[in-house]
Amino acid sequence: MAYDNIVVPNDGEKVTVVGDELKVPDNPILAFIEGDGIGYDIMTASKRIWDAAVQATYGGQRKISWMEIYAGEKASTIYDGNYMPEETFDAMREFIVGIKGPLTTPVGGGFRSLNVTLRQVLDLYACVRPVRWYEGVPSPMKNPQDVNMVIFRENTEDVYAGIEWEAGTPENEKLAKFLREEMGATFFEGAGLGIKPISAFGTKRLVAKAIQYAIDEGHDSVTLVHKGNIQKFTEGAFRKWGYEVAKERFGDYTITEQELWDDYDGHQPEGKIVIKDRIADIMFQLSQLRPAEFSVLAAPNLNGDYLSDALAAEVGGMGIAPGANIADHIGLFEATHGTAPKYTNLDKVNPGSLLFSGVMMLEYIGWREAADKIHTAYQKTLAQNIVTYDFARQMDDAKEVKTSEFASAVIANL
Repeated sequence: MAYDNIVVPNDGEKVTVVGDELKVPDNPILAFIEGDGIGYDIMTASKRIWDAAVQATYGGQRKISWMEIYAGEKASTIYDGNYMPEETFDAMREFIVGIKGPLTTPVGGGFRSLNVTLRQVLDLYACVRPVRWYEGVPSPMKNPQDVNMVIFRENTEDVYAGIEWEAGTPENEKLAKFLREEMGATFFEGAGLGIKPISAFGTKRLVAKAIQYAIDEGHDSVTLVHKGNIQKFTEGAFRKWGYEVAKERFGDYTITEQELWDDYDGHQPEGKIVIKDRIADIMFQLSQLRPAEFSVLAAPNLNGDYLSDALAAEVGGMGIAPGANIADHIGLFEATHGTAPKYTNLDKVNPGSLLFSGVMMLEYIGWREAADKIHTAYQKTLAQNIVTYDFARQMDDAKEVKTSEFASAVIANL
């Protein structure tokens, strides 16, 4: 496909899908969106580390060919004010794997969230957020090493589907009239109205991906997080459909928590994954009191959003929280924090969130050895007390460095 502003590298090959699996060449073309605000600083630093790790691991036999695609403020300058050009979607569909820095999301007005738009248009239905602690990272937890979970957040439904009507508009009044007169609903006058869709289709494909991940990576449980005690036909249905897909598609690999106690007296049989569920507010409490009891979590969109940020706070904050938005095959990895515009071009912030999102990307394409090497080098860098300002202000004897200097330290430790 020809592009107006995207330059396809001549020295790389496409990642493709054969059957139901990715086929990754030794010189894959991987797309990147630089991001707004601090995007340039953290993307530049992270790309240096990813490239150095690939070189150190494979000795030149493998190499990433980077292809820049555009969204956000940089796109608007290139595409005459268009923050989300169509050819960015086309490029992700064609090249399959990419990574993005943070993008501007206005509050209350302006263009719709670019992050949500990317997820909706590309049907990136699973937001995957691993949460783990690295020794030396400041944490409010007594035992942060017990926090080791992977959240699968449904990305396309729930309140993020954007089905809502502003108070005072004719559309709002028409819906309000229908709800009161035809459906017997009661609510205050002048209310903004929104509809929250949660479907069997959306739920089952999300939960199936979470269970398959647990099987592939050797996790012992998948917990459905919901508010089904109150919202019985949306979040309660999420719980019901989650159990259904576990039984229908993964019956040989899974047992319910009820079966664990009724049939096995609480002793988990080898090779079985326990499917359980927790109400969302209780899950927040348990994630602090008994985090070691939970491994993979699957949640509707809003619950997953809250929960992933809260768990990130337990292990050091959003500055090192990685994430990915994944469809059946397309994977768009991302920094999970905002653009921090006051730090733009100051070479100051922690690149960890984007860095570890790239580590997830390396794992996704099967280059796990390079990914592991970055984990080890990062841990070694922390052991040397070399950190950016956000950690330095919480640590004794920290050696505060710039973003670029932190990248150099990690590379030195590869």
